[in-house]
Amino acid sequence: MNNDLTTLAKDGVLRVAINTGNRALVQVEGDTFTGVSPALAQRLADEINAQMVPVIYDGAGKVFADAGHDIWDIGFLAIDPMRAEKIAFTRPYIVIEATFAVRAGSALQQIDDIDRAGVHVLTSTGSAYDMHLTKTLRDATLERSGTPPESFAEFQAGRCDAVAGVRASLEGYFADNPDVRILSGVLTSVRQAMVLPRHDDPRVAALDDFVARAIADGFVDAQTP
Repeated sequence: MNNDLTTLAKDGVLRVAINTGNRALVQVEGDTFTGVSPALAQRLADEINAQMVPVIYDGAGKVFADAGHDIWDIGFLAIDPMRAEKIAFTRPYIVIEATFAVRAGSALQQIDDIDRAGVHVLTSTGSAYDMHLTKTLRDATLERSGTPPESFAEFQAGRCDAVAGVRASLEGYFADNPDVRILSGVLTSVRQAMVLPRHDDPRVAALDDFVARAIADGFVDAQTP
């Protein structure tokens, strides 16, 4: 198996797409990246005797857009059938929650209140919850803006009635803002997987086995708060 994965590295370097917009998976401390995704990337690099080099993104949509352009060798994205037409997914290594933030005085109290005529919902372009909302919203108006932090900033500045996001990212961004309230319900559960930038890459089977081992031996749980 390791022989297959060794070929992911080029000249001993494994380029890893790291999405800093998802705080449930990646935390940034100065020049250091911590969290389950960087930890998995480093474990893989160590197993195949390669140097792990982060390729930094601030949104999942940008990671996906660069697939096939020889910019990253492995990445971490939410499983989605539309994305699977372009990239290859392993099994999920973690399932995270997405929800909404609303204004503190908003009449929107729970997830089911959001999809109503006259409600404007902001989401990060190309995110897993953007794709979920695109499929499921019927009466509310969906608007999009760049990366998760960009969408959060625009919501904070007054755009839309609610903003979607990964719970950990919303909680981190709005922690000191008493004017914003995060809904307790779950918009969607996002299954996060390791990915290869080609949908037909046969090495995904070996990468899937790597993920399975990391889950089975407790490595993933140890990296998850």
